[in-house]
Amino acid sequence: MSAGGEADRRVARPVVNRATPLERQGRPDWFKVRVRATPELEQVKRTVAERRLNTVCFSAACPNLNECWSRGTATFMIGGSRCTRRCAFCDVSTGRPDALDPQEPARVADAVAALRLRFAVVTCVARDDLPDGGAGQMAATVRAIRERCPGVGVEVLIADYGGDEAALRTVLDARPDVLNHNLETVERLQRKVRPAASYERSLFVLRRAGELAPGLPIKSGLILGMGEREEEIEQALRDLRAAGVSLLTLGQYLRPSPDHLPLDRWVAPAEFAAWASLSRALGFSDVASGPLVRSSYHAESLAGA
Repeated sequence: MSAGGEADRRVARPVVNRATPLERQGRPDWFKVRVRATPELEQVKRTVAERRLNTVCFSAACPNLNECWSRGTATFMIGGSRCTRRCAFCDVSTGRPDALDPQEPARVADAVAALRLRFAVVTCVARDDLPDGGAGQMAATVRAIRERCPGVGVEVLIADYGGDEAALRTVLDARPDVLNHNLETVERLQRKVRPAASYERSLFVLRRAGELAPGLPIKSGLILGMGEREEEIEQALRDLRAAGVSLLTLGQYLRPSPDHLPLDRWVAPAEFAAWASLSRALGFSDVASGPLVRSSYHAESLAGA
């Protein structure tokens, strides 16, 4: 657990289902990963604690802590620790957020400098309580990193901002190196997986971002293992390409708790490799596809940094 609000009590979700027979069997060998207490891990934990920051690495229970931090990358979660939405797959706390901290962008930039990062990913909780959805805070954070750490690459992983083009422009005006917004799942499962979001709205945000910032790499991702069918995955990939997405992540769903969406299946590495091949054939310029892949996995490599 990292610093700041990440220790907040989680708002209870309605219980979806208890452990399924598949989950009781345990994780397959290819999904077993051990987080080791390395010097890099301890340094990041100290740095974010001292600056009262949140990292999605802890908030979303990411299995790639050691690998990413040892590569000189990290993902910061801004806008507080509580999200205004309650997605059925996500481990981030849901509840009424605190007021935005005007010093947060500077503290993120300071952490990037202290950790000597080469590439920083900045994501956010959904802030539907704010007129701009938190876009201004995202833009301020990108600018703070640019000023404090010239030459560091910055990827933003944004919310859909309710489809508000003005909010999207605010983020793009800060000139991130990559803009990421995750589709998360196939069209049929959207209401079940992320009830406050919309398949078409996410595609609109991705498409419009590319139109407003020609040449900017646009990125998105899907989580597999939540009940999707093969033909639905392929259609989602085609929809993402049609929306101008060039960078793609595909990863395995891991149920955060019994109160979240049940796991439907474990996706074998060979299937992830097949989806990667198809994605490249469809025209994606780079793809990270595998059981342990998450939105920020090897972000600097996909961005060409």
